[in-house]
Amino acid sequence: MTQWVYNFGGGTAEGNTTMKNLLGGKGANLAEMASLGLPVPPGFTMTTEVCTTYYDNGEVYPDGLDDDVAKGIAHIETLTGKAFGDPKNPLLVSVRSGARASMPGMMDTVLNLGLNDDTAEGLAKLSGDRRFALDSYRRFITMYSDVVMGVHHHTFEDILDEYKDNQGLMLDTDITPDGWAEIIGLYKDAVRDALGRDFPQDPREQLQGAIDAVFGSWMNDRAVVYRRLNDIPAAWGTAVNVQAMVFGNMGDTSATGVAFTRDPSTGENTYYGEFLINAQGEDVVAGIRTPQTLTKVARENMGDNEPSMEEAMPEVYGQLAATFAKLESHYRDMQDIEFTVEQGKLWMLQTRTGKRTARAALKIAVDMAEAGQITKSEALMRIEPLSLDQLLHPTLDADAPRDLIAMGLPASPGAAIGEVVFDSDKAELRAKAGHKVILVRTETSPEDIHGMHAAEAIVTARGGMTSHAAVVARGMGRPCVSGAGSIRIDEAAGQMSITGRIVKEGDIVTVDGATGQVFAGEVDMVQPELSGDFSKVMAWADELRTMSIRTNAETPLDVQTARDFGAEGIGLCRTEHMFFEADRLGYFREMILAQDKAGREAALAKILPVQRADFAAIFRIMADETKSLPCTIRLLDPPLHEFLPHSEDDIRKVAETIGVPASEMMARSRELAESNPMLGHRGCRLGISYPEIYEMQARAIFEAQIEVENETGVMPIAEVMIPLVSSAKELEILKKAIEGVAEDIASKGVAPEYIIGTMIELPRAALRAGDIAHHAEFFSFGTNDLTQTTFGLSRDDAGRFLPDYVAQGIVEKDPFVTLDQDGVGDLIQIAVERGKATRPDIKLGICGEHGGDPASIVFCHNAGLNYVSCSPYRVPIARLSAAQAAIMASEG
Repeated sequence: MTQWVYNFGGGTAEGNTTMKNLLGGKGANLAEMASLGLPVPPGFTMTTEVCTTYYDNGEVYPDGLDDDVAKGIAHIETLTGKAFGDPKNPLLVSVRSGARASMPGMMDTVLNLGLNDDTAEGLAKLSGDRRFALDSYRRFITMYSDVVMGVHHHTFEDILDEYKDNQGLMLDTDITPDGWAEIIGLYKDAVRDALGRDFPQDPREQLQGAIDAVFGSWMNDRAVVYRRLNDIPAAWGTAVNVQAMVFGNMGDTSATGVAFTRDPSTGENTYYGEFLINAQGEDVVAGIRTPQTLTKVARENMGDNEPSMEEAMPEVYGQLAATFAKLESHYRDMQDIEFTVEQGKLWMLQTRTGKRTARAALKIAVDMAEAGQITKSEALMRIEPLSLDQLLHPTLDADAPRDLIAMGLPASPGAAIGEVVFDSDKAELRAKAGHKVILVRTETSPEDIHGMHAAEAIVTARGGMTSHAAVVARGMGRPCVSGAGSIRIDEAAGQMSITGRIVKEGDIVTVDGATGQVFAGEVDMVQPELSGDFSKVMAWADELRTMSIRTNAETPLDVQTARDFGAEGIGLCRTEHMFFEADRLGYFREMILAQDKAGREAALAKILPVQRADFAAIFRIMADETKSLPCTIRLLDPPLHEFLPHSEDDIRKVAETIGVPASEMMARSRELAESNPMLGHRGCRLGISYPEIYEMQARAIFEAQIEVENETGVMPIAEVMIPLVSSAKELEILKKAIEGVAEDIASKGVAPEYIIGTMIELPRAALRAGDIAHHAEFFSFGTNDLTQTTFGLSRDDAGRFLPDYVAQGIVEKDPFVTLDQDGVGDLIQIAVERGKATRPDIKLGICGEHGGDPASIVFCHNAGLNYVSCSPYRVPIARLSAAQAAIMASEG
């Protein structure tokens, strides 16, 4: 018999933290905390297998689940001494989701379940506090009606705001018990008006409705978007946790809070969190009330006048601090904790590995490794490679002039510039249109996930450091300023006012998430300093990885940037990219539009010194006093349509330069136009038709090598790449031509140092790799084109429909972002195997965009490649990913 429900509480549990895939992260950690003897309200977990079975069976639950749930409720009743639905001694429960991967705020939660007209009065008598009982009841009606019944929570917020306005009240805590009773009546009327039926009074009906809603929320829009953004498979499913309620809203000796054992923004080893007295958990995370700090130091640093928990509840704070230490020692990582204090007693509601910024992740990993709490390998495995991108870009220049318009909390560090938008849908649309946007909201909710992802930064008028906006922004690596209380948003007018100043939608602002400041206009940026923890992590990664990391670059700026980031050579220098500048474009057009060899050679004579200078500049950067790093230079591979003149004015200018009539030039341009230029007369096919082009480039490379050697005493290492080869014969012909140039130069005194290889970017080349390896000393897999030609897709156009393929599970991920290991990967492995069979010492690398994708780098390591090459800003990401691949391989 399958066990669908696992109990916990009373110092024991049927599960533990190793069962995360089955119990979800929340359920596994609740079980673990219960087993550790921590004060956890008793409950039970419905497994992720219930969820997957439910969806596999057409949204029908497995047989026997009802009985298991009933036994779970009985387990809670036994440990609490309360009875579910009993008007005199009611048991109330929470119903929460809990996937194996943390998805904060994406799925639904119901609190205070079990309250009705009778049990609310029973709770009032039992607690001796009618105001607390009715406050809990109105919260339950609001949450249950929204989550389960589909009546939007704004319906109830509007009723509450109108009541407070009419009574002249400012705070919810000012409302009397009779006032709550009146509001509850209005809430129930609103449900009846909206749905034509009454709010359910049967606790077991309520429980089933909540369970249905939480399992159903696994497939809601925001959860689907979050999973897509974070590569979480839908097939994992979510668990559901049903747990006895404890109450933080039972007066001034009760509280609720969220805390981290270390600062999730900076990584500092200091407690970080917020709490609210006489409140429930949603009050903190939703930003409905402004929370207070956890520690006295944090309060003083923020200039807050409200007492910290350390000051207001010193005894409970001491218990909480001891629990922090116990949990971090047990899990050996920074923890994100939810807690409630009920009339002076501490209860732990959740612990999980805390989401953190990239800078915090580095510091926490380094600090814990240096303290001996974890190994260097564990430290590296805890850092998400793509998160390093947060550290590699400019920050605000401290000396730049700035116009401060708003201040809030520094919820997530980083700086961004963009246009103000007030709506998540609009943020997504404008971002897709190429605009950089700053999303400004009164507060964010899970429904804003798509807009937050599209935005460069997020600003909220309400909320604290652990609000939804803050937690999600940190996880996404977005700068965030929360709680900027001076902001008043008028969405209808498309503007916000800040102490009398108007900022309209579309106005440019600069956000500094590290200081909590928002500035009008653009503020100058400065380049990052990658030292300290970053340098240590990179050094550890370099110790452990076995693959080299190169860069795709052809301009001195990009080459130097990559070298500064630790690139160990150039894996792809795209020589056609050297001709995009206006003055050079003319030479290039003159060459490709020439009518005969004499015309081409005349144009090539102009190009030669330009190419030689370019290559020399690259070689200088890649050389030091004792050695040179290898530079793979791809000979011309231009899709001709990118360079042909199109307008009459362009054609006339090129014609004047070449000295032919414009009509003749127009005819020549039409003659060269291709129906499918990506599969046309490009790459080695140009070299076969016009060998003088590749001969000129080879001469430029070799002469640049000699020039730099004369200057430095070090001979640069050139790897000459012949692109788009599909047969060994093509490579054989072009290799001989290049070798002839090298021999001519060597006959004049100095022999260049070089090897010749090819780019494997066509399926036929991969299949015939054994033959091609007779003439190639290296293979570089051009996975951009190899993906195009394997799938028969144009990467320029496939974006229109690939999202549909991902959404329907036809492909797991966009194959132009993450390597298709089943198809394209098979071709790479075939080419590796056959190439090595012919030439065992053949050098193997990858130079498509996949060279900077962590999942693809793991594949490259396992396939036996010597290096990956990626864009300059991806070099640190690739260094860390390569180390993680080596660690995973060593651990089996």
